[in-house]
Amino acid sequence: MELSDVLQQYRSPLTSRYASADMSFNFSEMKKFSTWRRLWFYLARAQKALGLDISDEQLEEMEKNLENIDFELASQEEKRRRHDVMAHVHCFAICCPKAAPIIHLGATSCYVGDNTVSLIMSTFLFPYFSFLFLLFLAHRVWPAQLTTVGKRACLWMQDLCLDMAQMERTRAELRFRGAKGTTGTQASFLQLFGGDHEKVEQLDQLVTKMAGFEKSFLVTGQTYSRKVDFDILAVLASFGASVHKMCTDIRLLANMKELEEPFEKDQIGSSAMPYKRNPMRSERCCGLARHLGALLLDPLHTASVQWMERTLDDSANRRICLAEAFLTADILLSTLQNITEGLVVYPKVIERHIAQELPFMATENIIMAMVKAGGDRQECHEKIRILSQEAAAVVKQQGGDNDLIERISQDPYFKPVHSALPSLLDAHTFVGRAPQQVDCDDSRR
Repeated sequence: MELSDVLQQYRSPLTSRYASADMSFNFSEMKKFSTWRRLWFYLARAQKALGLDISDEQLEEMEKNLENIDFELASQEEKRRRHDVMAHVHCFAICCPKAAPIIHLGATSCYVGDNTVSLIMSTFLFPYFSFLFLLFLAHRVWPAQLTTVGKRACLWMQDLCLDMAQMERTRAELRFRGAKGTTGTQASFLQLFGGDHEKVEQLDQLVTKMAGFEKSFLVTGQTYSRKVDFDILAVLASFGASVHKMCTDIRLLANMKELEEPFEKDQIGSSAMPYKRNPMRSERCCGLARHLGALLLDPLHTASVQWMERTLDDSANRRICLAEAFLTADILLSTLQNITEGLVVYPKVIERHIAQELPFMATENIIMAMVKAGGDRQECHEKIRILSQEAAAVVKQQGGDNDLIERISQDPYFKPVHSALPSLLDAHTFVGRAPQQVDCDDSRR
């Protein structure tokens, strides 16, 4: 197809604009249908190992044609047969005339459909994301600026570590559908093996191990339980929430000019306002994270409306939501990495903001110091309340600096603590153990 033709059709921004090449390929037609063929090859190889009349020549023919896919012919076959799996069975059979009689033998569509999805999700759920997580975490250790930046960054990272741990648990629990037959009873395989239950169980185990899984589901309907899809998307959606929280913080701090995400030399922040430096990557993350969270409703509803052993209304929905969830999570992580590798903190701006707010924050300390010097807590509170309101009016109504400490230092009532004001206003006394929390010993984790 020519580029001009492509540009006249809708293309998902997830693949055309944002997602990595690896994740885009993971949900491509080539990946999907070559995996189908590989699963048919595993099935035939396992059936031969257990005594069915399948030749080495047939297996070799199948293995040589795993990626030799005529997509135009497959499209024509699907239009004619209105069945994607059978269309590809016929196309594979054309490539493998000797193996044609044993392709998809005893299997159901979900043998290739569900097992392919499990393989894809297993491959990318933990190993891929954990690698990028670790790469992200390795770059992100900030010094503490009144510890708010350092402590806040640690909170971001803690959320991401929780997500990574949940991904690892979910990946460890993920099972293969295996070879369960049409409605999950394995009746077709039992017939193929002449009623030998042990061989049917061995077939399921062999195919599962060939696909790289340790375990398969003990029982299924025609499909594995659609609750599995929900569990996996829940992990991705939780990760999206962490990203949204972090990027919202970044956007708020960027608005205060305390920090800034990377801004390239020729980057344009606004078509109308040349001076603008919008946190566009963080904005993108927030928008995509909301989409990821919204996708969670699809598998939730699908799992709840399945009929008996399976209803086919899950098919169209899953084609969209599963791929989009992984693609969106992939984009969020790569964009987050880009943000953090170039994030800039502006300590002088932070110091200015602290100077503006610290006098108000210090009022409780001043009250306590006055009480220790023999003052009355309630009387002191009222006097400092009045002075605080006067100082706030200067800031809000006149646009002036916060002069509360100057007012306190000129008020005879507060003479007992005048000499202590510098220590009472030391910013480091307001941060508690945040520096120690940021640099805590790894052995405690």
